[in-house]
Amino acid sequence: MALLDSKVTTRNGVVEGARGKRLRKGTISWRGIPFAAPPVAHRRFRAPEPAHDWPGVRDCTKVATAAIQEKRFTAIAPGKFAPMAEDCLTLNVYSPDVTSSAPRPVMVFIHGGAFILGTAATPLYDGAFLARSQDVVVVTIQYRFGPFGFLDLGQFATDDRPFDSNVGLRDQIAALQWVQDNIEAFGGDAGNVTIFGESAGGSSVLSLLSAPSTTGLYHHAIAQSPAPELIVEPDAATIYADEFVRLLRDPQRRATSLERDEPPVDTVHAQRLLTSPNPALLLAAGNRLMRFAAKTAGGAIPFAPVIDGDLLPRSPLAAAAGGLTQPVPLVIGSNRDEGKLFAKLWNVLPDAERTLMRVEDDEVRREIASHYEDGDRDRIRLAGDSIFWAPMSAFADGHSAVAPTYVYRYDYRTKVLEATGFGATHATELFSVFGAYRAPMGAGLALADWPATGRVTKNVQTRWGGFARTGDPGFGWPAFTTVDRKVLVLDDPDHVEADPDTLRRQAWYRVHSPA
Repeated sequence: MALLDSKVTTRNGVVEGARGKRLRKGTISWRGIPFAAPPVAHRRFRAPEPAHDWPGVRDCTKVATAAIQEKRFTAIAPGKFAPMAEDCLTLNVYSPDVTSSAPRPVMVFIHGGAFILGTAATPLYDGAFLARSQDVVVVTIQYRFGPFGFLDLGQFATDDRPFDSNVGLRDQIAALQWVQDNIEAFGGDAGNVTIFGESAGGSSVLSLLSAPSTTGLYHHAIAQSPAPELIVEPDAATIYADEFVRLLRDPQRRATSLERDEPPVDTVHAQRLLTSPNPALLLAAGNRLMRFAAKTAGGAIPFAPVIDGDLLPRSPLAAAAGGLTQPVPLVIGSNRDEGKLFAKLWNVLPDAERTLMRVEDDEVRREIASHYEDGDRDRIRLAGDSIFWAPMSAFADGHSAVAPTYVYRYDYRTKVLEATGFGATHATELFSVFGAYRAPMGAGLALADWPATGRVTKNVQTRWGGFARTGDPGFGWPAFTTVDRKVLVLDDPDHVEADPDTLRRQAWYRVHSPA
């Protein structure tokens, strides 16, 4: 087989990539390819527009700018951070560095970060190992989030200055359209595209499955640890947008209620604030809006896909319950110890008491609580189950009626993860999916566990790659149905369980079942 040319002609111009060295030998990557025009000035808060053409050869060998966020979240090495800018709509392409007799399956990754942080430059998302292991083309994409991507500012729009909803989701769709238009030039098969994402990226996958306009842009989907209820209802979206503008106007504001008993914000003044040339002001107001939501809306995150009646006509859970999701094969699952990461490092999950208070029916609340009576351990599990596992199970129920659905629980944890109290917590499956245990950032987690870690990594990558190739994740993983509820437990070795944690699931089902 011949080597792939590092120079590739896209519809906007020629890009030049770099061949992998040392651990990444046998791969080639192109980083920082624009898939849309810079969302700055009049394009801020607007749906993405087509990328501009460029002359000559564009150097795509370096990390591109991350979306605007707190600097600490853009770390790419000890003491080193990715640059940030609103001009962030780029993607990376990873491939084996040799030609193939047939176009390769394409896997498009959407990063997580609670819709408030993240970058495709994070070393954990390096697609080289997965591309080489599974002979696929991996694409990792960036999108707007926080106030730049998930505020619905339509109430302040005019004909002269319109605003669009869900621009972060629209960015993801624009990246998928770029893949349709360009990936064949990189040796990929535009007719065989799998979207996959973790956490907020997994939630994005569910939103894309629930968006009618995404038909034909992808052919399989993988949702890792999605939070299906991380969405914003229309009424809440209106309040958050109003409060955001008021916070821009008065950074010292101390609102304590969702009730709006103040004069409306003047539209012209609002537009002037929203078009400030300094994006740091918007980020600061977004951080204050996070605190406002935490105090007034039960710990809700104000930045998430909005049910706008347009791109997203209904919530993912409602779409799944109604049989209205895109009928493509789906892999979906969660990790055994989802909540431990947040308990130790990032306290953004609601506590157990607040979680239960959101359950309106007293009888159901008592039934759920009865399954979590083992002190702090169960309080952490309750928070994780409420956000990830329980609604994920409900989504799988609905989607399994329209397309083959495969459910997993990731149980594997290295001795280091177990000893430090993290276990198989949120995001740890990414080390297996991306083969990151081979890289310096993951090697320390696999100390004394190299054989087992290697087996689990090979198993997970083979199943993810096989699913991307054929829509079937391989031997020993039966399709999920609501009759037998078979779940693959990913461990060393993996095994199948029928309806694991039955009583807990049945209790939560009374919360998430269709009305």
